[in-house]
Amino acid sequence: AEAAANLQQNGLQRNKTRCCSAPRCDGACAEVDSDTEAVAGRGFKLGCISCKRRSEVEGSATVEWYFRPDGESDFVHIYSYNENGPTIEHNFFEDRIDWNGSKRSNDIQDASIYVLNVTFNDSGTYRCFFYRTLTYENYEYFDTVDKVVHLTVVAKATRGTASIVSEVMMYVSIIGLQVWLLIEMIYCYRKIAAAGEEALREAANAEYLAIASESKDNCAGVQVGE
Repeated sequence: AEAAANLQQNGLQRNKTRCCSAPRCDGACAEVDSDTEAVAGRGFKLGCISCKRRSEVEGSATVEWYFRPDGESDFVHIYSYNENGPTIEHNFFEDRIDWNGSKRSNDIQDASIYVLNVTFNDSGTYRCFFYRTLTYENYEYFDTVDKVVHLTVVAKATRGTASIVSEVMMYVSIIGLQVWLLIEMIYCYRKIAAAGEEALREAANAEYLAIASESKDNCAGVQVGE
């Protein structure tokens, strides 16, 4: 009995160790490209996502955004985000950038920012840099990821090809349905008209037969009387 109890205790201890050493489950991450067309006077989200290849490895990251206006050759530093929080690095974007990425974690995988009150001068190329540190048991690995977004600012939103095709298909479907209903109405009208004419012919034939039968009976009665 004592040996069995020891085996059971050892088994529980192994299960406990296995459970404690299991890798942590993190939320799914998908690298989705940013939109590239903003409307002047509105807000716009500049997307920047870099997923870790091994989610079970502990890591931390800092983020920096750079901007090169159309027609310029140099990038300027506009935004930073680290363990101390966000910092707007350029006066042109003062009070116009909000953090829209990973929250409550130094293990940043989403470094998106939201630009308020977009102007035509915001058109250009944006670069997002992840400076990531992966912490292994005996060493640290440093990695840099660079994402690029080419932004165009327009006066009003342009309709995408998919939207235009969808609307055209909708109108084609409506017109096709109306034509089909018109054909059905004409078919039903002709069928009803034909049935009415057939009923009139049958009624006329029945009336003719009734008159003919009555005339025949009258003639037979006259002959008997003579």
